[in-house]
Parts: sequence; structure tokens; C-alpha cells
Amino acid sequence: MKRPHIMPKYIIITFFLIGLLSAIAFRTIIVFQRLEPSWVRPVLYAGITGYVFFFVYRYGITKKRKKAIDNFGLIQKMKDNACLTEKDRETMLYLLSSIKSSPEDLNYAIIFILSILAILADILLSMVK
Repeated sequence: MKRPHIMPKYIIITFFLIGLLSAIAFRTIIVFQRLEPSWVRPVLYAGITGYVFFFVYRYGITKKRKKAIDNFGLIQKMKDNACLTEKDRETMLYLLSSIKSSPEDLNYAIIFILSILAILADILLSMVK
């Protein structure tokens, strides 16, 4: 079995930024719809394209983590309080480090804030109309 490993930091940051830019694109559609409607489609397509790349990447990470857990039988070994081999420990270290190094919590927080700002922008723009 191939030993799982964490992606290089520049790949993690690149996909984080792709996801972030896509989130921004979707939330700015509300503004463009009111101020410059001709930009809605390009911004929508940019957001969708970015999300496709971002979620394919995240899907791969999730599949890789699940495969590592299954290949090494880690859940059952933990339930049985079995001794872990060196490869098991390396895999556990990979899983924990992968979760710890992921900026997904920051991503969720930013998307939450951007969503609130998009709603507020829409309300304000509706009042100006």
C-alpha cells in the first residue's frame, strides 16, 4: 500500500484561493446584477469553474483520507484497542496532519462573512433603487 502524504503547502494555498475567489464571485453577482448586469454571466461562469476545480480537489482529499483509513483498518484497530504498526502510525499522523494543515475552517468563516455581506449589499442596493 502506498503511504499517503500531505500535499505541498503551495497546492493547498492555491486551491484555497481558487475556492475563495469562487465564493467571492458568487456573492458579487448580487452587486453586478444591480450595477452592471452584463458582468453577471462571466462572474457566474468564473465562480462555477473555480468551484469545479476546488471541489474536485477537496473530493480527492476526502477520498484519499477515507482510503487510508480503510486500507489500514484503522477504525477497527482503534475499536479493538489493537497495537498499531509503524505504517498505521504514519497513516494516523498523515490523517491528523492533513486535517490540521487544511485551511477549510478559515474557508468556512470567510464564506459565512461574505454571505452576510452579500445579503446586506442586496438589501442596501434594494433600498437605493
